[in-house]
Amino acid sequence: MDRGNGEKTGLKERLRMGETVLGTWSSIPSAGLVEAMGRSGLDFVVIDAEHGPVSVETAEGLIRAAEAASMAPVVRVPTNDASMILRMLDIGAQGVQVPHVSTREDAEAAVEHAKYHPMGSRGLSPFTRAGRYGMEGEGHAGRSNEKTLVVLNVEGVRGVENIEDIASVPGVDVIFLGPYDLSQSLGIPGRVDHPRVVDLVAESARLVTERGLVCGSFARDRAYME
Repeated sequence: MDRGNGEKTGLKERLRMGETVLGTWSSIPSAGLVEAMGRSGLDFVVIDAEHGPVSVETAEGLIRAAEAASMAPVVRVPTNDASMILRMLDIGAQGVQVPHVSTREDAEAAVEHAKYHPMGSRGLSPFTRAGRYGMEGEGHAGRSNEKTLVVLNVEGVRGVENIEDIASVPGVDVIFLGPYDLSQSLGIPGRVDHPRVVDLVAESARLVTERGLVCGSFARDRAYME
């Protein structure tokens, strides 16, 4: 979406405005593939650095490809790790998606890693791609805190049990419910259509939206999405 002044509306702002956004995953380290995805009209891509061979260097090229196609790049990091979250944001990701969040403490740590003072303790260098190589100057930290999207993957029974605590953490924007890991946590791996999985996802989504957060999930087809 263009604001009318040539500046694209960020993914976080679109979600704040109540838009429904549609994206996909990419674990294949191909900039051409990511750009083609963007040309199809998708709103965002989750560059998957948890499953697959995507490195920090590769992710930077994939982020550029997404931007070239006006598609918002989000990176799923391998772990809730300060240095990895820092590096993915520094190379220009609009947001990070943090896997296996099970407790309020996990959620607080993710926000701490992704945000600058006073919201967190992310290491500050304005001379990164995210800081336009120093061109944003002193305003970089504030603008980054405002625009950076923090997505938490809740994908196990323990996380679902703590969903209200997790959703109450300041600085969290999206709770992503992972049906595949949830099915495994329930002892029925891969059976994402099982009533136990479907019911837990639906109830968790209700609790998340009641607390004013955006809820996301994976849908392998239109029927599951509906």
